[in-house]
Amino acid sequence: MKTISKKLYIWYNKNNFLFPWRQNNNSYDIWISEIMLQQTQVNTVISYYNKWMKQLPSIEKVAKADIEIILKLWEGLGYYKRAHNIHESAKTIVEKHDAKIPNNYIDLIELKGIGDYTASAILSIAYDQKYPAIDSNLKRVIARLTGISNSKKIISQSKEFVTRLMHNYKPGDINQSLMDLGREICLPSNPKCYICPIAQHCIANKNNKVSLYTYQKPKKIIPTFNISVGIIWNKNKILISKRKKEGVLGGLWELPGGKEELNENSITCLYREINEETGIKIKNPDQIGKIKHQFSHFKINLTGYHCFYHSGKAQAHSSEAVKWIFPKQILDYAFPRATLKLFTLAGLIND
Repeated sequence: MKTISKKLYIWYNKNNFLFPWRQNNNSYDIWISEIMLQQTQVNTVISYYNKWMKQLPSIEKVAKADIEIILKLWEGLGYYKRAHNIHESAKTIVEKHDAKIPNNYIDLIELKGIGDYTASAILSIAYDQKYPAIDSNLKRVIARLTGISNSKKIISQSKEFVTRLMHNYKPGDINQSLMDLGREICLPSNPKCYICPIAQHCIANKNNKVSLYTYQKPKKIIPTFNISVGIIWNKNKILISKRKKEGVLGGLWELPGGKEELNENSITCLYREINEETGIKIKNPDQIGKIKHQFSHFKINLTGYHCFYHSGKAQAHSSEAVKWIFPKQILDYAFPRATLKLFTLAGLIND
């Protein structure tokens, strides 16, 4: 066990990836980076993290910020519930914890969006406490290393094993070394065992059974929806609507429109959805083009149209708000990536 810890420690400090959140052990930096890294690749996160920290360098800034600013900074990162949770938790931290992230497990997991893994990452890296941070990558690494085959016991046994690895070593270094190992070497498919610093201690590698320990969830078949939306012109302005906070893509702005019903074509859908959603009628739709996009739990085939206001007063019937804006204001609002693609296709913004 001591040998494995030492090899991990040496490898980590020699190959330590200089991510911006690793420049110090600030608990705020660790928290934001860990939330961003959920379901998102590290190379994608870096630019978002840097932009976030430049505009919101402290918990107090986050707590005071308008949710529109939070969502704009998160725009394109996906899983927008994470952004809402950060905003709500920042308010709680300011109000109940004197603007300091708690240094104990119980208070941490009471915050929105912070579960066992994130709490353990914060406590180990920022506060030097022995809390193993076990996610799917860590489960795979430890299962291969130790030969654990019982999926029901993998988390508890992994925590026990990693806690032992932390003896006489900084908990944060051990956790992050295993994170790096899972991300860079101990991959789900085609792992790079030939450069793994602890390959000679790995039971799965010794027994040539590495492929049996992937701990990947079976891929779900996700549905595809046909969507029609309109860039509705009224003089020099276009109409946008804001999604309700509780739903998918909550709090983001979008173009009026929606799902095609069975046996409904895109034009018929466009007229119906816009009227149902905003209460107005349109005229002269002209197709801009089609966009395919995949979100976390579904895919869409989106058909966009230029169209013109005909009659009625725009109201938020099924959304939180509607607003007429000038095209030059588009970048002031947070939109789903698919909507931004359509704006680009329509020539309203640059890619």
